[in-house]
Amino acid sequence: MQGIGRLAALVAATALAGCASFSPDGGMSVVADITGRTTAKEVASVRTGDDAARMREATRKLLARPLSADAAVQVALFNNKGLQAAFHQLALSEADAVEASLPPNPTFSLMRISGDGAFEAERQVAGDILALATLPLRSEIARERFHQAQLRAALATLRLAAEVRRAHVRVVAANELVALLVEAQSAAEATAKLAAKLGETGALNRLDQAREQVFYAETTAELATARRAAGSARERLIRLMGLWGDDLDFRLPGKLPALPRRPLTEPFVERDAVAHRIDLQIARLELTALATSLQLSEATRFVTLLDLAGLERKTGEPDGRVIRERGYDLQFQIPIFDGGEVRVRQAAETYNIAFNRLTERAVTVRSEARDAYRSYRAAYDIAGHYAREVLPLRQIISEEMQLRYSSMQVDIFALLLEARQRLASRRAAIDAVRDFFLAEAELSAAVNGGGGAAAETTAQQTASAVAPGDH
Repeated sequence: MQGIGRLAALVAATALAGCASFSPDGGMSVVADITGRTTAKEVASVRTGDDAARMREATRKLLARPLSADAAVQVALFNNKGLQAAFHQLALSEADAVEASLPPNPTFSLMRISGDGAFEAERQVAGDILALATLPLRSEIARERFHQAQLRAALATLRLAAEVRRAHVRVVAANELVALLVEAQSAAEATAKLAAKLGETGALNRLDQAREQVFYAETTAELATARRAAGSARERLIRLMGLWGDDLDFRLPGKLPALPRRPLTEPFVERDAVAHRIDLQIARLELTALATSLQLSEATRFVTLLDLAGLERKTGEPDGRVIRERGYDLQFQIPIFDGGEVRVRQAAETYNIAFNRLTERAVTVRSEARDAYRSYRAAYDIAGHYAREVLPLRQIISEEMQLRYSSMQVDIFALLLEARQRLASRRAAIDAVRDFFLAEAELSAAVNGGGGAAAETTAQQTASAVAPGDH
């Protein structure tokens, strides 16, 4: 009995030494470190009124000037409530991890029965010895699960930052297109009025009148469509930034930034993606946790229940004598029908599923990185071609047509036709610059994580496939 007591005390002391404790920031330091390397923005969980006031003041300062893409990302990281919910989910995961690392509480029971001058009293302290013995493995699994939760919070942060950048690019490009179409509509309206006057004098036939009038009508319709698209794009950005009320009056730049002088060079884009992608890191941690679960299942294959209880019993006889008895009660499961093979097989197959999904994800990540970089370089080359070749040539053509019109070598309608062609080139140039900045955001997401919701589907599937030994 004393040997068993010492053994139980030793196991309990070892278990208590490995118990986890709550971090001062709910695990946010890891999230901030991971996301800071990619976004260079502050990430914080709003937990107190002071936190909320500080975020509010910082948001107000950012919205006081034209909102750049970087400023929009920071506003979203401060105000997006879905992201804050993810941070609180991280704190909840930490609580689960701490709970899983604690040894099981012993149970105490007291019984007393009396009658006819006699009584019987029993005290019992019971504990789950198997749970104490397997606590180190279960604690290791809990730590891996918590680290996964930290990576998932970082992934949610990067995804939000990428979405905000895309939304910012789209709304600025849409506004730039609206400004261009307003200019085109004004010119088309003047042309349509001129065509109508020339038609009244007989200097312009009905076919040419209709052509000018339909161009004005189509430009008006395109302007209305562009305004609607710009409004929707702005609302999308507002939702991502978590703004409402007086904060909706923020200003945006009038046009997209200029292209960088040189494109990014990514000679090791595949290697960097495999090393940095957070969804891959989550899948790796899941594989490690499932390997530990498999060890736990194998260690407890034959015995899944082992309870030890210390007993003390007193019996009072009618003649006043008291009989004291001490002992212990040991309970364990006899593996007659289930020798643990089912649990071990389940744990092994779950591990194999995770291994294959991790390998598949690694192949996909490499392909996504290559594809994103090719799209980025192509978008840069196309946008640069418009900036260096197409638009300057269109400007030369416009100036030459103005000179010829002034010397009466061409008529007004030839000049207007050239203006329409220049409008089409300018629209294509805006689209090319927009596509470049979208491709830049996609490249960052492909290398670091933060792509669409499909980016972590495999990791989520793997995380949901918990081995029976984990329970």
